[in-house]
Amino acid sequence: MSSPVIGSSTLANINGIASQSKTTGTNSGSELNDRFMTLLVTQLKNQDPTNPMENSEMTAQLAQINTVSGIQKLNDSLSAITQQIDAGQALQATALIGKGVMVPGNNILVGRAGDSDTNVVATPIGVDLEQDVQSLQIDIRGANGEVVDSFSTGPMKAGVHSFTWDGVLADGTNAAAENTYTASISGKVGDETFAPQTLNYALVNGVMRGADGPRLDLGYAQDPVALSAVRQIL
Repeated sequence: MSSPVIGSSTLANINGIASQSKTTGTNSGSELNDRFMTLLVTQLKNQDPTNPMENSEMTAQLAQINTVSGIQKLNDSLSAITQQIDAGQALQATALIGKGVMVPGNNILVGRAGDSDTNVVATPIGVDLEQDVQSLQIDIRGANGEVVDSFSTGPMKAGVHSFTWDGVLADGTNAAAENTYTASISGKVGDETFAPQTLNYALVNGVMRGADGPRLDLGYAQDPVALSAVRQIL
């Protein structure tokens, strides 16, 4: 009779039990070791006396025990590290409350400064460039998508850049207060044009918990975003 060994299917079953134990909150590492040792002792008791288990087989099975146990401890450590990272991100996110940020989007909010009807102010717009460009063409569009103003820039390096629109339409009149306009931006490299990532301004009102970590509440004008969406803090 040949010496029995722990097969891959047995390991898979034990791994499954270990995962289930972790979910239910039991001491999975200790239970996993106990099950391996029970299997090993059972093998030793039932081995053929005329063909005992070789030292190499014993060493291999002990190595399997240590490997699976080590993986379980590594998973526990990674889980603890992930929790610490989430806590750190939440703390970092609260520091942004009340601050303006540039995030992916193309909205421009327009208002008045003080009591003057002629002093128009507009929220910044921006762009996240993955490469240097010869120039940028920035079109400001009204509610129906029509271009109401436009301007261009000179050469720009890769990175995040922000711009301020003066709120004056192409016909010389002021943009309508409390209206929302949009920006469309195109970049030029050689003879080719492309659409880079457009950014818009938003005020961080609060922090909420999301499935992928803390999310920033940017008010009614924009959906909450993850911290990774913030390209610039103003």
